[in-house]
Amino acid sequence: MAVTSKLLFRGAASTGSTTLYTQPNTSTTTVVTNIAICNTSASSGTFTLNIDGVAVQSGASIAANTTAYIDLKQVIPASNPAKTITGLASASTINFHISGVEIS
Repeated sequence: MAVTSKLLFRGAASTGSTTLYTQPNTSTTTVVTNIAICNTSASSGTFTLNIDGVAVQSGASIAANTTAYIDLKQVIPASNPAKTITGLASASTINFHISGVEIS
């Protein structure tokens, strides 16, 4: 069994729901370990993150020029079809940084 630390997603948010991560195959289990959400704007905003269609944060506020951290150990079990992490934000100045491990 291989355990590989991974950058699952890093980038600017979209204002519409977008897939940020998809399990690479149906035999891989993913564990999300940390999420950082950074708002680089001078205005506050909101963001939503879902793991396998279930909200981790929904319409959460993030103040201007701040970073919010979510420390979790969320298992995404191997499955067919592969599971996803999706997200969106009120502005493209909000960035997601999602880390974890893949077990295959």
